[in-house]
Amino acid sequence: MRQVGFELRPWEDGGTELVPLVNGVSLIDLVARYERMEGLDPAGGYSGRVLSALGGVREHLVGEPAPSYPLLGCNCGDTGCWPLEAQIHADADTVTWDSFRQPHRPDWDYSGFGPFVFDRAQYDEALRLLN
Repeated sequence: MRQVGFELRPWEDGGTELVPLVNGVSLIDLVARYERMEGLDPAGGYSGRVLSALGGVREHLVGEPAPSYPLLGCNCGDTGCWPLEAQIHADADTVTWDSFRQPHRPDWDYSGFGPFVFDRAQYDEALRLLN
């Protein structure tokens, strides 16, 4: 199983950027590397989710209420502009991110990216530390 983390970074307009980490590596870097390897163009261009508040984020990150969730947004700060989405499945023991997709490039194949499976207790603790 992998380790998950979440880094909060200040965003230029006073908001906060939420960056997921997988084994200590930014999901932004992981997906950009994958896209370059696959010859997808433009590769990268992501930021963490830019948030004005953390309300509701925790629930989405454990698969509620929708299974498809934008884990990353565009480097312009607008999540809808260039998101990286994944399905999030949670049970008592694990949380899994899989079925990654770039909705503006439906023909891009992310089948070689992930799945990322995390221990549920470690995942919940990483979310708790966002306070």
